[in-house]
Formats: sequence, C-alpha cells, structure tokens
Amino acid sequence: MFLLITGGSGSGKSEYAEQMVLRLKAAPRLYIATMYPFDEECRQRIRRHRKMRARKGFETLECYTGLKTADTAGYGTVLLECMSNLTANELYQEGGAQKRCVQEILEGVRTIRSRCTHLVIVTNEIFSDGMEYEEETRQYQKYLGEINQKLASMADAVVEVVYSIPLIHKGERNLEGVS
Repeated sequence: MFLLITGGSGSGKSEYAEQMVLRLKAAPRLYIATMYPFDEECRQRIRRHRKMRARKGFETLECYTGLKTADTAGYGTVLLECMSNLTANELYQEGGAQKRCVQEILEGVRTIRSRCTHLVIVTNEIFSDGMEYEEETRQYQKYLGEINQKLASMADAVVEVVYSIPLIHKGERNLEGVS
C-alpha cells in the first residue's frame, strides 16, 4: 500500500504516520529522514529523533537529495518524512535537481514503491495561509503542489490530519483494518 499523509504544521501527521507504519506490520521498517542538518540545533534534533524511532523498530536513512539512489531494498515498510523538506533540498541544495526536482522526486518515489510492501509519505499543507510570497518561494510552492498532486493520484490512500484527527480523502477501503 502507498499512503500519503498531509496536514499543517503541528497537526499530528508525523505521529499518525508512525502509528500507521506500526499497524502495517511489514518489517523491517525504514525511516527516510529528509531534514538537512543546517546547525547544531538541527543535529541534536536529528539525534533525538533517531533514538525515538529506533525504539519503535525503525532503521533511519538520512536522504537530503537523490531519493532514487536511496538503498531501500529489503524493507517491508518505508516511511519518508517529509516531502516538503525533500523538495526544498532538491530545489536549493548544491547538487540538488533544481528545476528538475519534480521529475527526480517522483522517479525516486516510484523506485522506492517498487522495492517495498508499504510506502508512507508525509507532506505538508502549505497553501492555505493566504500570504503573498516572493518568486523563489512561489516556485517552491508550485513544485511541492505539483508533487503532492501526483503523489495523491499514485497513492492507494490519502489522509489529511487536522488537530490529530485523520480525515480520509481517498482509499477508505484500503485503510480498513489498518487505521
């Protein structure tokens, strides 16, 4: 199964995603972490998150760009957190795909999906704040929006988490017995 989970900042989507992975029961579990460690605070957060995930039975792979080259063979369930960071990394990091980030990320998702039993992807809903942004940010939003739309069409189920409440937008039957 391919499950796409979205929601706003602090919505509970990450916790929901981890719970879903544990319920899917296809081990081993791989957590693809995409937050780039810009500073010591980020590195400390990454270390803390790795320990928390290890207690839940996850192996962690840090992947900032080049998703299609991630070594995901042999994993029953893969959780990718989060698409928003991966998109920013591909767009802005040296060595990232820049203007080809949409194609590169989707190719990476297809590659991972072909190698595992279950794929769970977390993304962010960043489009409803009504703010006007500079061109660089609008380009990022455009790319992330395009990626999210393509992922939603590929996914077996799409869930939006609002205030820790999962709202199923697609694939309710696919989630029966899991959620």
